[in-house]
Amino acid sequence: MNTPKPVLSKIEQAPQTLRDIVQDRMRTAIIEGHFAPGERLVERPLCDQLGVSRTVIRETIRYLEAEGLVDILPNRGPIVAKLNWDQARQIYDIRRQLEGAAAAHCAENHGPNFPKRLKKALSDLSARMNDSEWIGVMSATTRFYQVIFEEAGHTIAWDIVQRLNGRISRLRVLTLSAPDRTSPGISHMTAISDAILSRDATAANMAVQAHIADASAIARRFLSDEKEVGSGSA
Repeated sequence: MNTPKPVLSKIEQAPQTLRDIVQDRMRTAIIEGHFAPGERLVERPLCDQLGVSRTVIRETIRYLEAEGLVDILPNRGPIVAKLNWDQARQIYDIRRQLEGAAAAHCAENHGPNFPKRLKKALSDLSARMNDSEWIGVMSATTRFYQVIFEEAGHTIAWDIVQRLNGRISRLRVLTLSAPDRTSPGISHMTAISDAILSRDATAANMAVQAHIADASAIARRFLSDEKEVGSGSA
Protein backbone atom coordinates (compact mmCIF):
# COMPACT_ATOMS: atom_id res chain seq x y z
CA MET A 1 0.00 0.00 0.00
CA ASN A 2 1.43 3.36 -1.05
CA THR A 3 1.40 6.04 1.61
CA PRO A 4 0.83 9.48 0.11
CA LYS A 5 3.64 11.91 0.64
CA PRO A 6 2.84 14.81 2.92
CA VAL A 7 2.12 18.09 1.16
CA LEU A 8 3.97 21.07 2.56
CA SER A 9 2.01 24.25 2.96
CA LYS A 10 3.18 27.19 0.89
CA ILE A 11 4.98 30.02 2.64
CA GLU A 12 2.95 33.07 1.70
CA GLN A 13 5.47 35.59 2.99
CA ALA A 14 9.04 35.02 4.08
CA PRO A 15 9.88 36.35 7.55
CA GLN A 16 11.81 39.60 7.62
CA THR A 17 15.46 39.52 8.52
CA LEU A 18 16.91 42.04 10.96
CA ARG A 19 18.43 43.92 8.05
CA ASP A 20 15.03 44.08 6.31
CA ILE A 21 13.43 45.52 9.45
CA VAL A 22 16.14 48.16 9.83
CA GLN A 23 15.88 49.09 6.15
CA ASP A 24 12.10 49.46 6.42
CA ARG A 25 12.36 51.67 9.50
CA MET A 26 15.05 53.94 8.10
CA ARG A 27 13.32 54.16 4.71
CA THR A 28 10.07 55.13 6.43
CA ALA A 29 11.85 57.72 8.58
CA ILE A 30 13.33 59.35 5.48
CA ILE A 31 10.09 59.24 3.48
CA GLU A 32 8.06 60.73 6.33
CA GLY A 33 10.64 63.45 6.94
CA HIS A 34 11.92 62.38 10.36
CA PHE A 35 15.40 62.76 8.88
CA ALA A 36 15.71 66.09 7.10
CA PRO A 37 17.21 66.44 3.60
CA GLY A 38 20.95 66.87 3.93
CA GLU A 39 21.00 65.58 7.51
CA ARG A 40 23.97 63.39 8.38
CA LEU A 41 23.26 59.77 9.24
CA VAL A 42 25.68 59.06 12.07
CA GLU A 43 26.29 55.38 12.77
CA ARG A 44 26.61 55.38 16.57
CA PRO A 45 23.28 57.14 17.37
CA LEU A 46 21.52 54.94 14.80
CA CYS A 47 23.01 51.82 16.39
CA ASP A 48 21.84 52.97 19.81
CA GLN A 49 18.32 53.90 18.65
CA LEU A 50 17.73 50.68 16.71
CA GLY A 51 19.73 48.34 18.91
CA VAL A 52 21.74 46.88 16.05
CA SER A 53 25.40 46.64 15.06
CA ARG A 54 27.36 49.05 12.91
CA THR A 55 27.54 46.36 10.24
CA VAL A 56 23.76 46.32 9.89
CA ILE A 57 23.62 50.13 9.77
CA ARG A 58 26.32 50.27 7.10
CA GLU A 59 24.57 47.64 5.00
CA THR A 60 21.31 49.55 5.35
CA ILE A 61 22.91 52.84 4.32
CA ARG A 62 24.42 51.21 1.23
CA TYR A 63 21.03 49.76 0.34
CA LEU A 64 19.27 53.11 0.76
CA GLU A 65 21.99 54.77 -1.30
CA ALA A 66 21.11 52.39 -4.16
CA GLU A 67 17.46 53.51 -3.80
CA GLY A 68 18.47 57.15 -4.11
CA LEU A 69 17.45 58.01 -0.55
CA VAL A 70 20.98 58.46 0.80
CA ASP A 71 24.06 60.18 -0.62
CA ILE A 72 27.57 59.39 0.64
CA LEU A 73 29.75 62.49 0.49
CA PRO A 74 33.57 62.58 0.67
CA ASN A 75 34.84 63.70 4.08
CA ARG A 76 31.29 63.91 5.39
CA GLY A 77 29.79 60.46 5.12
CA PRO A 78 26.16 59.50 4.50
CA ILE A 79 23.43 62.15 4.38
CA VAL A 80 19.74 62.08 3.51
CA ALA A 81 19.59 62.74 -0.23
CA LYS A 82 18.12 66.02 -1.35
CA LEU A 83 15.52 66.08 -4.11
CA ASN A 84 15.27 68.90 -6.64
CA TRP A 85 12.82 69.66 -9.43
CA ASP A 86 15.05 68.31 -12.22
CA GLN A 87 15.21 64.92 -10.49
CA ALA A 88 11.48 64.97 -9.76
CA ARG A 89 10.67 65.86 -13.38
CA GLN A 90 12.61 62.84 -14.61
CA ILE A 91 10.81 60.57 -12.15
CA TYR A 92 7.42 61.86 -13.30
CA ASP A 93 8.41 61.39 -16.96
CA ILE A 94 9.32 57.76 -16.26
CA ARG A 95 6.09 57.20 -14.34
CA ARG A 96 4.04 58.79 -17.12
CA GLN A 97 5.43 56.36 -19.68
CA LEU A 98 5.45 53.18 -17.60
CA GLU A 99 2.20 53.63 -15.67
CA GLY A 100 0.30 54.85 -18.71
CA ALA A 101 1.40 51.86 -20.79
CA ALA A 102 0.64 49.38 -17.98
CA ALA A 103 -2.85 50.82 -17.38
CA ALA A 104 -3.69 50.78 -21.10
CA HIS A 105 -2.44 47.23 -21.61
CA CYS A 106 -4.22 46.06 -18.46
CA ALA A 107 -7.50 47.58 -19.71
CA GLU A 108 -7.23 45.65 -22.96
CA ASN A 109 -6.12 42.32 -21.54
CA HIS A 110 -7.21 41.78 -17.93
CA GLY A 111 -8.69 38.42 -16.93
CA PRO A 112 -11.95 37.53 -15.17
CA ASN A 113 -10.45 37.47 -11.66
CA PHE A 114 -8.74 40.83 -12.00
CA PRO A 115 -11.65 43.22 -11.23
CA LYS A 116 -12.03 41.80 -7.73
CA ARG A 117 -8.30 42.25 -7.00
CA LEU A 118 -8.21 45.81 -8.35
CA LYS A 119 -11.33 46.82 -6.42
CA LYS A 120 -9.81 45.37 -3.26
CA ALA A 121 -6.57 47.32 -3.80
CA LEU A 122 -8.54 50.53 -4.38
CA SER A 123 -10.71 49.90 -1.31
CA ASP A 124 -7.62 49.30 0.85
CA LEU A 125 -6.07 52.52 -0.45
CA SER A 126 -9.23 54.52 0.23
CA ALA A 127 -9.35 53.18 3.79
CA ARG A 128 -5.77 54.31 4.37
CA MET A 129 -6.16 57.88 3.12
CA ASN A 130 -6.94 59.29 6.57
CA ASP A 131 -4.16 57.41 8.38
CA SER A 132 -2.08 59.55 10.71
CA GLU A 133 1.10 57.96 9.33
CA TRP A 134 1.96 58.17 5.65
CA ILE A 135 3.60 54.76 5.36
CA GLY A 136 0.23 52.97 5.24
CA VAL A 137 -0.90 55.17 2.35
CA MET A 138 2.40 54.57 0.55
CA SER A 139 2.14 50.79 0.92
CA ALA A 140 -1.47 50.73 -0.27
CA THR A 141 -0.64 52.97 -3.25
CA THR A 142 2.28 50.75 -4.22
CA ARG A 143 0.01 47.70 -4.01
CA PHE A 144 -2.61 49.35 -6.26
CA TYR A 145 -0.02 49.93 -8.97
CA GLN A 146 1.54 46.50 -8.47
CA VAL A 147 -1.81 44.82 -9.21
CA ILE A 148 -2.05 46.77 -12.49
CA PHE A 149 1.52 46.14 -13.62
CA GLU A 150 1.32 42.43 -12.82
CA GLU A 151 -1.96 41.95 -14.67
CA ALA A 152 -0.53 43.84 -17.65
CA GLY A 153 2.49 41.52 -17.61
CA HIS A 154 4.84 44.53 -17.40
CA THR A 155 7.20 42.88 -14.94
CA ILE A 156 10.39 44.59 -16.12
CA ALA A 157 8.68 47.97 -15.97
CA TRP A 158 7.55 47.19 -12.43
CA ASP A 159 11.15 46.37 -11.47
CA ILE A 160 12.16 49.83 -12.68
CA VAL A 161 9.35 51.49 -10.73
CA GLN A 162 10.36 49.56 -7.62
CA ARG A 163 13.92 50.88 -7.85
CA LEU A 164 12.49 54.39 -7.87
CA ASN A 165 9.88 53.69 -5.21
CA GLY A 166 11.69 55.40 -2.33
CA ARG A 167 11.95 58.66 -4.25
CA ILE A 168 8.42 58.26 -5.63
CA SER A 169 7.13 57.88 -2.07
CA ARG A 170 8.94 61.03 -0.95
CA LEU A 171 7.17 62.94 -3.69
CA ARG A 172 3.84 61.30 -2.83
CA VAL A 173 4.00 62.54 0.75
CA LEU A 174 4.50 66.04 -0.64
CA THR A 175 1.70 66.08 -3.22
CA LEU A 176 -0.94 64.00 -1.46
CA SER A 177 -0.91 66.39 1.48
CA ALA A 178 -1.10 69.54 -0.65
CA PRO A 179 -4.37 71.50 -0.20
CA ASP A 180 -4.28 72.89 -3.76
CA ARG A 181 -4.52 69.64 -5.71
CA THR A 182 -6.78 69.76 -8.76
CA SER A 183 -8.40 66.53 -7.51
CA PRO A 184 -7.82 64.36 -4.42
CA GLY A 185 -5.41 61.52 -5.04
CA ILE A 186 -8.08 58.87 -4.47
CA SER A 187 -10.23 60.46 -7.20
CA HIS A 188 -7.42 59.93 -9.69
CA MET A 189 -6.97 56.32 -8.60
CA THR A 190 -10.70 55.72 -8.94
CA ALA A 191 -10.67 57.17 -12.46
CA ILE A 192 -7.76 54.88 -13.41
CA SER A 193 -9.57 51.87 -11.96
CA ASP A 194 -12.89 52.70 -13.64
CA ALA A 195 -11.23 53.12 -17.05
CA ILE A 196 -9.33 49.84 -16.75
CA LEU A 197 -12.39 47.88 -15.67
CA SER A 198 -14.35 49.42 -18.57
CA ARG A 199 -11.65 48.04 -20.89
CA ASP A 200 -11.04 51.55 -22.25
CA ALA A 201 -7.30 51.67 -22.86
CA THR A 202 -7.31 55.28 -24.05
CA ALA A 203 -9.23 56.48 -20.99
CA ALA A 204 -6.96 54.47 -18.69
CA ASN A 205 -3.86 56.09 -20.16
CA MET A 206 -5.45 59.54 -19.99
CA ALA A 207 -6.44 59.00 -16.35
CA VAL A 208 -2.81 58.18 -15.52
CA GLN A 209 -1.60 61.25 -17.41
CA ALA A 210 -4.06 63.49 -15.53
CA HIS A 211 -2.99 62.01 -12.20
CA ILE A 212 0.70 62.53 -12.84
CA ALA A 213 0.20 65.99 -14.33
CA ASP A 214 -1.62 67.06 -11.15
CA ALA A 215 1.07 65.65 -8.86
CA SER A 216 3.88 67.01 -11.03
CA ALA A 217 2.45 70.54 -11.02
CA ILE A 218 2.26 70.57 -7.22
CA ALA A 219 5.77 69.16 -6.85
CA ARG A 220 7.15 71.75 -9.27
CA ARG A 221 5.57 74.63 -7.35
CA PHE A 222 6.91 73.33 -4.06
CA LEU A 223 10.38 72.46 -5.30
CA SER A 224 10.72 75.75 -7.14
CA ASP A 225 10.02 77.54 -3.87
CA GLU A 226 12.07 75.29 -1.62
CA LYS A 227 14.76 74.34 -4.18
CA GLU A 228 15.12 70.87 -2.62
CA VAL A 229 12.97 68.59 -0.57
CA GLY A 230 13.34 65.45 1.44
CA SER A 231 9.82 64.08 1.55
CA GLY A 232 7.64 62.54 -1.12
CA SER A 233 4.54 62.49 -4.36
CA ALA A 234 1.51 60.85 -5.72
